[in-house]
Amino acid sequence: MNRGIKGEDIFTGNKNKNQFLNYLEEKSKKMKIPIFAYCIMNNHYHIVLQNTNCKMSEFMRQLDGEYGKCYRKHNGGKGYVFQDRYKSTLIQEDSYLRISIAYLLLNPVRAGIVKQIDEYIWSSIRDYYNREESEIVDTTFVEELFGSKNELFQFVYSQYGEEIPEIKTRYGNILGSPDFLKEALKKYDRRKGNVGIYGKRIDDKYFEPVEKVIWEFERMKSINIDDIPVDTYEGKRLRGELLVHLKDRSGLSYSEIIKFDIFDDLKYTSLSPIYRNTKKRLKGMRKEKPMQKAP
Repeated sequence: MNRGIKGEDIFTGNKNKNQFLNYLEEKSKKMKIPIFAYCIMNNHYHIVLQNTNCKMSEFMRQLDGEYGKCYRKHNGGKGYVFQDRYKSTLIQEDSYLRISIAYLLLNPVRAGIVKQIDEYIWSSIRDYYNREESEIVDTTFVEELFGSKNELFQFVYSQYGEEIPEIKTRYGNILGSPDFLKEALKKYDRRKGNVGIYGKRIDDKYFEPVEKVIWEFERMKSINIDDIPVDTYEGKRLRGELLVHLKDRSGLSYSEIIKFDIFDDLKYTSLSPIYRNTKKRLKGMRKEKPMQKAP
């Protein structure tokens, strides 16, 4: 999920909500990430998805980034549209997935916007058990998960007033059984010689802080990475520095980094020399910095 900066309404009209759904459909198809449920409120959204190919960070970056550009273009203003990087929860399958979908669909009811979940047109509730196939949601999976339409509605309303039983860990939020939590934490445990800058295992496929690294890089350089002119000398220098950040701070492999759009014109074998040369240049720049005199 993510919300507007300072809690501001960023999905105020039908046009804005429709545009966000268009991006959601486009990105999910492009990156082959299944969407099981969504709900767009005026100042935030929720999505339940499956990170099938470990591209969730890139998916969310593109989704938020392109909607943010579109919003500023048509609504004016400056700066970032979303409050921060998105927040995510690792969800166990079956019963816990049912809970998460129910919680999402109840958003407009809890907010007092509607009395019944199917009265709200900006969630995925109307996609289920429909003769027409949804362009966004994997309705077959959800319908099999709940059974009949009546069972879905009964379960959703049984969760009204219930808090979602998320467990906060040092690696992120987890929704699942004690055994699932234990296995997840074991997977992300620290190991000597294989720990990233945030204390997470380098091979961790969940909760990688890629979006945070990109978010900070864009602010530090005052540029969106999609706008870096890689056909210029300065653009190539910036791209090299981004490569260093992604590898050193996020622990990404070259095979993961090459999937980002900004690197798609490069050969896989060229990433290693670019990384080494950029590291050497940045190290040299630090050495050249004059020492400040003591007051």
